[in-house]
Amino acid sequence: MDFSLTEEHQMLKKAARDFAAERVRPLIREYDPLHKFPRELLPEMAEMGLLGVCIPVKYGGAGFDYISLGIVSEAMEWADASVRETIAVHTALNSLGIFQWGTEAQKQKYLVPQAKGEKIGCFGLTEPDAGSDVAALNTRAKKVGDTYLLTGEKMWITLADIADHFLVFAKTDPEKRHRGISAFIVERDFPGIQTGTIEGKMGVWTSNTGWIRMDDCEVPAENMLGEPGEGFKIAMSCLDNARFTVAAGAVGIMRACLEASVAYAHQRETFGKPIAQYQLVQQLIANISQRHDIGELLVQKVGWMKNMGIRNTRETSLAKTYCTEAAFASASDAVQVHGAYGYSSEYDMERHLRNSKAAVIYEGTTQIHQLLQAQYALGFKVDKPLRRELPPYDAEVWG
Repeated sequence: MDFSLTEEHQMLKKAARDFAAERVRPLIREYDPLHKFPRELLPEMAEMGLLGVCIPVKYGGAGFDYISLGIVSEAMEWADASVRETIAVHTALNSLGIFQWGTEAQKQKYLVPQAKGEKIGCFGLTEPDAGSDVAALNTRAKKVGDTYLLTGEKMWITLADIADHFLVFAKTDPEKRHRGISAFIVERDFPGIQTGTIEGKMGVWTSNTGWIRMDDCEVPAENMLGEPGEGFKIAMSCLDNARFTVAAGAVGIMRACLEASVAYAHQRETFGKPIAQYQLVQQLIANISQRHDIGELLVQKVGWMKNMGIRNTRETSLAKTYCTEAAFASASDAVQVHGAYGYSSEYDMERHLRNSKAAVIYEGTTQIHQLLQAQYALGFKVDKPLRRELPPYDAEVWG
């Protein structure tokens, strides 16, 4: 069993971490109080290949493997969750979905410009009355000739006001519930679509979160992704990819909390000695360190499984659940280590605490994932082969 990263992985890790330290974190510290999305980072991320990191070169991507997607996600969230969210939504939820399920024509038209970062994609599944219960979504798609008319509203959509392309899920056969859901690639310029931004979030202030409203939005039939009624399977496969980035990003938060807490504990003195010498402070730091290492191993396992083409829904769910809860607990411990300064925006800890709470809710709440883990353990749930699985990594094909 080999846990070492390849030379290529090491180079990517250094480049991503340097970019996060030199460009992302300073910009986030400026933009976070303004609740402003850092648009200027997008062309820089595109130039580095971060927006198509695990997409083959033939489709405009950087040609790295799925482990690399985790490496980039960890590095970005070390700086701020909002930048990792951009990669999760654009790359994992949208682009990898088109890569897995799309026709060659759809890949050329939509995947190539997205992998290059020329266009930005997002994912429209959640609705005002349908979150964990996907089968309850109300968006409808009615076929008229060679066009589908989509009507409905999506809520809590990352990049809603930024994206050029939307992967939207709607019911083409409402009587079949989740088996009647289909997926569509929608362009911002299609008639009948509007977007807006949601204000007043607890955290991830620099992430654009909004809504999508469709009123007889005209979508060509050729823009259906997959077959009619495959939307639920497509959505769940996309979520497997995004949950991987969420888990990796949570490891990034834990690393940021650990590094900052160790540095502060050595620097801060009380009663004539550094607080690093106090056992209760050591306990807080030990907990963060332990959670970080466990989370890192879970993420590495999922990345390896993806590279091998092994179905990883259970393992991804486990990694997402553990890492996000661990990141929230670690951010809380890091605030405690920093004392009053941890509660202040002078340090990053209070922002990491606010941001880490979101991750235990989106991409499936902790409670939903606990039920999922129980179903696997009890034998109630067994994964069935999909018509199209996410392709295993092949260096010769990707490069």
